Amino acid sequence: MASTCDPECAPVGDVIAALMMVDSRLKAIHSAEGEVTERERQEFLDQLAKEIGPVGIDDMLDGTCTLIYMYMTWLRGTHEQHGKDVIEYVVPTLVASMRLMPKSIRPEVIPMMAGLVVAAGTSLSPNLWRRQYGEWTDDEMTALEATAFLLAEHISRITEDPEFATRMITNVLTGTDPE
Repeated sequence: MASTCDPECAPVGDVIAALMMVDSRLKAIHSAEGEVTERERQEFLDQLAKEIGPVGIDDMLDGTCTLIYMYMTWLRGTHEQHGKDVIEYVVPTLVASMRLMPKSIRPEVIPMMAGLVVAAGTSLSPNLWRRQYGEWTDDEMTALEATAFLLAEHISRITEDPEFATRMITNVLTGTDPE
């Protein structure tokens, strides 16, 4: 019997908008000092939210969950090549990082984000897994962005390439052979 959280049944959402959001944060972190200011990044995100509108927010949520699924699929494959369990190596680091951001991420949403990552790491759709708990809360929005960002950053550290996570998704979306 197929799972109700089978990724084949999940909406993909607006992966491009979600990737732009994550890539914006990655570039802000990895750019030379002064190259991208937090104000410029916030202006970009405000403009993106204005352009996609309220209907597009749901698509962006689904797109962000798709990114999380794709990142965890890559991480699972990489960890399995070394005989390691992706959940054991990724989730504790993710949770610890989120706990260091109490002004942005409320402690009560961290278990939900850990659950999304575990769902994706066990080949379940994170957005379908999350849907069983009702509507998204406002507090989960920032945490969801942070989850996608932290997974992309984890991939960057593993590959020693700050653009690898973005390039990997772009290659999948364009049908280009990944590196």
